[in-house]
Amino acid sequence: MGTDLHAPLGRNNEARLRRSRRISVGVIFGLLVGAGVFGFSFYAMRPDPALQKTEVAKNNASPDVTSDERISTSPSAASKDLTRSGPNGGATIQRTQTDNGQVVTTYSPKQRDGNGPLIIEAQRVGQDERVAAIPNEDLIEDTSEGRLPIVGPDGLRPMEQYARPWSGARGTRIAIVVGGLGLSQTGTQNAIRTLPGEITLAFAATGNSLPRWMQEARRKGHEILVQLPMEPFDYPGSNPGASTLVTQANVKENIANLHEAMAKITNYTGVMNYLGGRFLSDADALEPVLRDIAGRGLLFIDDGSSAQSLTEKIAKPLQLPHAFADLTLDAQLDKLEILKKLDELERIAQRKGFAIGSASAFDESIEAIQQWVGEVNNRGIEIVGVSAVVNDPAHP
Repeated sequence: MGTDLHAPLGRNNEARLRRSRRISVGVIFGLLVGAGVFGFSFYAMRPDPALQKTEVAKNNASPDVTSDERISTSPSAASKDLTRSGPNGGATIQRTQTDNGQVVTTYSPKQRDGNGPLIIEAQRVGQDERVAAIPNEDLIEDTSEGRLPIVGPDGLRPMEQYARPWSGARGTRIAIVVGGLGLSQTGTQNAIRTLPGEITLAFAATGNSLPRWMQEARRKGHEILVQLPMEPFDYPGSNPGASTLVTQANVKENIANLHEAMAKITNYTGVMNYLGGRFLSDADALEPVLRDIAGRGLLFIDDGSSAQSLTEKIAKPLQLPHAFADLTLDAQLDKLEILKKLDELERIAQRKGFAIGSASAFDESIEAIQQWVGEVNNRGIEIVGVSAVVNDPAHP
């Protein structure tokens, strides 16, 4: 205090004021720097608005719908790619960042596992059972002969669209075709409602109420064929029915009868002969028919009943997907005998990787097949639609 008394009035106050000003400026500068750092940190840690939009969209979706999300940038922007996916993804989300920093989000459906909301996709291999009775209009043409199958504008074939999905594991496969559906109401009903969906059903073109039965069969998961009446060796003693394709008819007549049979139903993968030993052995009569079938994106199944069949020789150069049945399962209409044939079919499949068996919609056949399929599934055999075992030149 003495010092202050001997100092000139106000001189020490000025020194203290200068020191105070220096301290105040330093404090203020420090506070400004601290505020700047804090503000920058807050800015850097703030949520990305574009990501917030994505999260809001995901939160507003159905609880069982997760997404695949892809972030892409324009060529002039920094490259950034992030993919996230969930096990039950119901949508694909693509986010594109433009040059000015805006983010455009596009949502599109992805394939479901069948347990969630139904997404109807017309252009894919196979059909969901819930819409399997509805034809793909892109694969149909309206003609004076009726509605006929065609290859779609993008190359999709009816044999692919209406095929029964399978594992694709390339293990031992067996296809069983049960034919004659439509000829007997009780037999047809029994076959559709009793046989498991893995069994292929063939509808006789001469049958009754075919559109009704087709829809029920497709809803049960069956792949289906049209059975085409063809001339047997003992024709007309054995007569497949009206509009039979015969060797003595000209090409125009046989093609007209082919189209009449094809127009009876929709949603089938191909055509199978009904009898036809003589017709299948006549190249001049058979070639135009198989050519028309090939051009429509269908497959052809030969029931294997005629050793003189020329199907293989003609089908290959036409690029026609085709196959032969290895065994007729119910030549003897006895359940035990049919079960023995089914066991033989299994041995054939084990030897060459796959096999095809054919049967008719008799009660004994249906009962035996139902029992056998329930047993063979436990032996590592996959029962598939017939389209899964054909020789398809498009996919060798």
